[in-house]
Amino acid sequence: MAHTVAQIAKALGARAEGDLSIRIEGAAEPAAAGPAQLALAMDPKYAEGLAQGSARAAMLWDGADWQALGLQAAIFVARPRLAMAGLSRVFDPGPEIAPGTHPSAIIDASAQIGEGAAIGPFVVIGRGVVIGPRVRIAAHVSIAEGAVIGADALILQGARIGARVSIGDRFICHPGAVVGADGFSFVTPEKSGVEEIRQTLGTRDEIRAQSWTRIHSLGTVQIGDDVELGANATIDRGTVRATVIGHGTKLDNLVHVGHNVQVGRDCLLCGQVGIAGSSRIGDRVVLAGQCGVSDNIFVGDDVIAGGATKIFSNAPAGRVLLGSPALKMETHVEAWKNIRRLGRLFAQVAELRETVTKMSQKNGTEQ
Repeated sequence: MAHTVAQIAKALGARAEGDLSIRIEGAAEPAAAGPAQLALAMDPKYAEGLAQGSARAAMLWDGADWQALGLQAAIFVARPRLAMAGLSRVFDPGPEIAPGTHPSAIIDASAQIGEGAAIGPFVVIGRGVVIGPRVRIAAHVSIAEGAVIGADALILQGARIGARVSIGDRFICHPGAVVGADGFSFVTPEKSGVEEIRQTLGTRDEIRAQSWTRIHSLGTVQIGDDVELGANATIDRGTVRATVIGHGTKLDNLVHVGHNVQVGRDCLLCGQVGIAGSSRIGDRVVLAGQCGVSDNIFVGDDVIAGGATKIFSNAPAGRVLLGSPALKMETHVEAWKNIRRLGRLFAQVAELRETVTKMSQKNGTEQ
């Protein structure tokens, strides 16, 4: 669908100049942009690419001379990535899910389907499920008994929503995600080797055979409003109480949230993050890709952890972490600087030792 420059600027809350009636069908990098595309040159370093493309209009940085750049119209933005969020929303058509219910869908007679919902092929909706208004559900999704999903949700292909799961409004769930699988909870009749190691930090009195008994998951999952769940992400149900994801939190692809975990509001959990059972994550926490959080610990509000950080103990609010085990970022950087200097230090020590040895031998000879 095409939009005029004026319509795009209004949607972004941005200032525009030039021929605002130009119709735009999409966005492109400056060198590749055609006449019906909006060139994205929101930083001066991208300006030279405009001459290589054929865009008539561009999204530019504040203060740019759009006429000198050979354009017929321009939209000016102060914060490029925020503008990209708005622009991508304007041009994203979303998945094709036909209105109404596809004839191949299987919906229990007791389920409540909200007004304006769209339910795709081969969807299965169980007993007592409540689906809010304007929810869109793509093909092959299954929603188990007693689940409740709020208004304006988008649940994409092959997602699995477990029994009694509660989800707020404007939920986005990408393909293959699973909400409400059982937690990974097992116990041995006697004290296990794992329990012994946790107490002794490495010492074992003896190694003996052991077998695992399953602890069933009686709890559920509660997800707030405006939560997004990436492809193949998983959130386990709680053992007794619910696993909780707070309002506005975003989970990337392949994120795993264990049983009983409590995640706060507006957190960002990047790809392959794993949070072990019964840990608590505060508000506005950012865990970069492949971060791991040990079980039964607390990560405070506004913590930021760099990629592959492993958090094994409580992290105070506002801390910036890096490394395995997690350290303050500045401490970690300084430690690695020192590690890189070790080779030179060892060489210097060896040289000093040789010098001292020679001096001792010389003094002994003189005596």
